[in-house]
Amino acid sequence: MAGIVSYGAYIPPTRLGLSQLGGGAAREGGPERAVAWHDEDCVTMAASALANCLRGFDRGRVDALWFASTTHPFQEKQGAALLARALDLPRSLRTADLSGSLRCGLDALRAAADAVDAGSARLALVVASDCRMGAPGSGLERNFGDGAAAFLVGEREAIAQLEGAYAFSDEIVDLWRSAGERFVHSWEERFVIHEGYLPGIREAVRGLLGQLGAELGDFQKVALYAPDARSHASAGRSLRVDPEQLQDPLFGRLGNAGAAFAPLQLVAGLEQARAGERLLVASYGDGGGALALSTTDHLEKLEPRRGVAWHLGRRRSVPSYAAYLKARGLDPREYEPARAPGLSATIHFRERDEDLSFKAQRCRRCGALQFPLQRVCESCFARDDFELERLSDRVGKVVTFTFDYFFPTPNPPTIVTITEVDGARIHLQLVNATPEETQLDLPVEFELRRIHQAGGRPNYYWKASPLPARGA
Repeated sequence: MAGIVSYGAYIPPTRLGLSQLGGGAAREGGPERAVAWHDEDCVTMAASALANCLRGFDRGRVDALWFASTTHPFQEKQGAALLARALDLPRSLRTADLSGSLRCGLDALRAAADAVDAGSARLALVVASDCRMGAPGSGLERNFGDGAAAFLVGEREAIAQLEGAYAFSDEIVDLWRSAGERFVHSWEERFVIHEGYLPGIREAVRGLLGQLGAELGDFQKVALYAPDARSHASAGRSLRVDPEQLQDPLFGRLGNAGAAFAPLQLVAGLEQARAGERLLVASYGDGGGALALSTTDHLEKLEPRRGVAWHLGRRRSVPSYAAYLKARGLDPREYEPARAPGLSATIHFRERDEDLSFKAQRCRRCGALQFPLQRVCESCFARDDFELERLSDRVGKVVTFTFDYFFPTPNPPTIVTITEVDGARIHLQLVNATPEETQLDLPVEFELRRIHQAGGRPNYYWKASPLPARGA
């Protein structure tokens, strides 16, 4: 029987206080939401969640990847293939994108489990990631949040086995975003909640319980998708869920993370669960769906993960609402960005190993590690005698840095470094750090980020981030 073997999450450390919306003052300790910063999107968040999920596992054994998102920046280009390249997964990997509905995160998890049960995949990765925007000043802007959740699905050593699944589809115009639009739209709130969400989430949960012949009291935790905190409370009362059973939906700390919202609650539930417990997670969007899982003894053997709790504990406040608007490209501008062709597709293709997979080359003659790739070893001058090595999961250190106040960023300066990794010296930006925190020999790890938007499309590269405390 298929189940979850590992999990990971990513929540941006930047937090926008709800009191700051519209230009108000920040209120320490008040409700907030997680916001992806100017160089983050659903792809970069998905890459980080997948990397956290894969810690300690052999990437070469993975043979499928499902990417669920409603905010993928490309309408005609596969996000899963991009992620597979960035994570240095096998070329023979099956990849697929799921989109169009906020329940596509759980749909992807069920699809992966079905593939494993059918024998068409041995180990499958699932990642749900969303970075939705509500119009400035709207209720959606207040309730949304950004994040990603990832799962490794297989049969052996599963920490949580899938007991059952239920889903239904429906056609209702409650929330939508048309092609080419930036903001999510909503119909009248009472209609959205009372004709769409509440009946939908009830049907998803009750349909699963009827299929299993179970009752809600049989589950230690019940995780419910909800558009906002009040609707979540209404759904819990309507289903008569004991408040102790309800998984914290994290409004006021994270926000509604779209297709990743129910999966992130599942990650949080797994973090808190013990072996032998049952979890129910339900999602909503153009219908609904629910999954039932039971945890196993392998849960307690899994090495600590960077999950929801870890990321919620790592936060920094957005300096102002104006900085948030600039990070999202919503600030007024005198001139619109140029729409030139941007980075050459030929150069991008030729440099994929360095730019996306973040690979260096090691000389077979002298053992020197070098970046970027080149034909002649800069140490022993051997020619065309190298092997590639992945750097994205290694640790480096800052050997020199400078503060760039001219590079466009919502909160200057941009911190630019030369970072050393096993002898190779690489020019990288430093993120998740202030100038006061930057110092020589600072240990760093690496995150995929958006480097620029030239040509009207996102271009990705790796950036350094301070290494968390040991054990994190």
